[in-house]
Amino acid sequence: MNGHHHHHQYGPTESGTVMLDVGGETGALIIYTGRDQHGREIEISRVDQGGAVRTHSAVRERIVRDGVFHSAVYPDLTAGLYTVWWDEETSAGTISVNGGAIAEFVWPSSPPRLA
Repeated sequence: MNGHHHHHQYGPTESGTVMLDVGGETGALIIYTGRDQHGREIEISRVDQGGAVRTHSAVRERIVRDGVFHSAVYPDLTAGLYTVWWDEETSAGTISVNGGAIAEFVWPSSPPRLA
C-alpha cells in the first residue's frame, strides 16, 4: 500500500556541502524528517501541474555545528506552491516556495488521514 519508495544509503552531509541556488524567481526547500526516514526519496510537485511532474530528493543525515538532523534538500525550485507527497497518491501537505528564500517543511510523524 506504500507504493514504491526508494531507499538509498547515503553517508552524512557536512555543513557547507549543499549549495542552495536562490535568487530572483528561484527558491529552495528543506524538508526536515526523523532519522527513520534516512534514505527515503521524497517527491514534490508544483500544485499548478497537478502532480504530473515530480522532483525527488533523498533524506540525508546533515551534520551541523549544533548536532545532527535529517532532511531532504531541493536547492533550486521555481517559486510557487508545491505539494509534498507522502506516497504516490497521498499529499503530506503543501508549501509555498518564494524566490530568493528558503522554505522549510516538517515531515509528518504519521501518515496523513484520508479525507
